Amino acid sequence: MTKRRICDVTALVLIALALGAVAGAAEKADATAPPAVIDAADHTTLQAAFDAVPTSGGVVRLPPGRFELTEPLVLERPDTRVEGAGRATHLVNTNTDGRPALIVRAPGYDETKRRPRVWRITLANFRVSGSEKSGDGVLAQGVNEVFLDNLAVDHNGGHGISLVDCYEDPRVADCILTYNKAAGLNILRGHDIVVAASQFEENEDALRCIDSFNLCMTGNCVEDHLRHGVVIENTYGSVLSGNMIEECRGTAVVLDRDCYGITVSANVIAHEEGGGVHVVDGWGCAVSANTFTMVKQFGVRVGPKAGRITIAGNNFSNAHIGGGRKRDDAATGVVLDGAQDVVVTGNVFSGLAESAVREIGACKRTLVEGNAMVDLSRAGGGHPALDLGPDAVEQGNLVAPEARDEAE
Repeated sequence: MTKRRICDVTALVLIALALGAVAGAAEKADATAPPAVIDAADHTTLQAAFDAVPTSGGVVRLPPGRFELTEPLVLERPDTRVEGAGRATHLVNTNTDGRPALIVRAPGYDETKRRPRVWRITLANFRVSGSEKSGDGVLAQGVNEVFLDNLAVDHNGGHGISLVDCYEDPRVADCILTYNKAAGLNILRGHDIVVAASQFEENEDALRCIDSFNLCMTGNCVEDHLRHGVVIENTYGSVLSGNMIEECRGTAVVLDRDCYGITVSANVIAHEEGGGVHVVDGWGCAVSANTFTMVKQFGVRVGPKAGRITIAGNNFSNAHIGGGRKRDDAATGVVLDGAQDVVVTGNVFSGLAESAVREIGACKRTLVEGNAMVDLSRAGGGHPALDLGPDAVEQGNLVAPEARDEAE
C-alpha cells in the first residue's frame, strides 16, 4: 500500500469517527431536549415534522390543507399531541395496497411479540380519509393511554380506527367514523377502554372489541351499519349504556366467545333488520332498561352457549303512538335458544309479531315473572304470549294478547 493510500484510509476513518460523534451528540441532545412545539408548515413533509419531535415529546401542529399520502405517516414519540385545524386539515390516503394512512406505534413494535410500549399520544382535530383499496385510517400499535379526540375518519378500505395492543386506558371521544369498509372502531387487546360521544354511520360494523377488558361505551350514536352495531368477543366487565343504535342490517349488539360480566343498559335499539341483543356466548350478563323498537328478528336472543342472564325492565314494542296506528313495522321479543338460568322480569311486550318470550331447544331453568304483555301475535298464527318449555317457571305476568289497539 502506498503512503498516499494509507493517508486516504486514515482520513476516511477520521471522517467516519467524526460523523459518529456528531450523530451520538445529536441523539444525546434529542434525549435531553425539552418537549417542543413543531409547526408542520415549517417542514418539507409531514413525516419530517413527526421526526422532529424529541423523545421527550411535544406538540405537532398540522396546518389546514389537503395532504395526500402515498405511504403511511409514522409517529413513535411518547408524550406527543398531533393537532390539526379541524376538518380543514385533511389527510388523504392514496395508496392502493391496503396500508394505513397514519401509524402510531411503539418503536420496535413487532406484531408477533407485542412487547414495546409507548405512552400518552393524542391525535386531535383533523380528518383522515382513504379509498376501498387503502387500509386503516389510523392504526395504533402498543400505545398506552392513547387518546383520539374530535377526529373525522371516513371512506377507508380497512377499519376507520384500529387500536391494537393499546392496553392501558385507550380513549376515543367526540369522533365521527363513517363509511369505512371494515369497522368504524376496532379494538384488539385493550383494557379500561372509553368510547364516548362519538358518531358511527355506514361502516361494516360500528365497533368491534376483541380479547379485551372493561369497555365503557356510552353516549354514542350508531346508525345504518352494513352488518352489526357493536360486536364484543372474549371480553369481561364492560358496559354499553345510553347509546342510540338504529337500522343495522345485522344485529345491534353481539356478545360472543366467552364474554362475561357485561351490562347492556338504557340504550335505544331501533328498527334493526336483524336482531337487538344476541348473547351468543356470554355468562353473568344483564340486559336492562333498553327500548327495543321495531326490531325484526328478535329483541333479545340467548344462545345455547350462554346462561345466567338477566333480562329486566326493557320495553319491546312496535310503532304504536296511541290514538291510532302510525306504522305497523314488525317487532319482536325474547328468544331463548337452548339457554340456561335466564330471568325475564319487569318487561313490557306490546305490538309484537309473535310471542313475547319463546323457548326453542333444550332450555334449562327459565323464570318469566312480572311482565306485562299486550297486542301480541300481530303476524297471525295464534302464537301464545309465552311459548315456554317444561322446565320454565312462569308467574305473576299480566297477559292480554287479545287487547289490540282499540283506536285502530
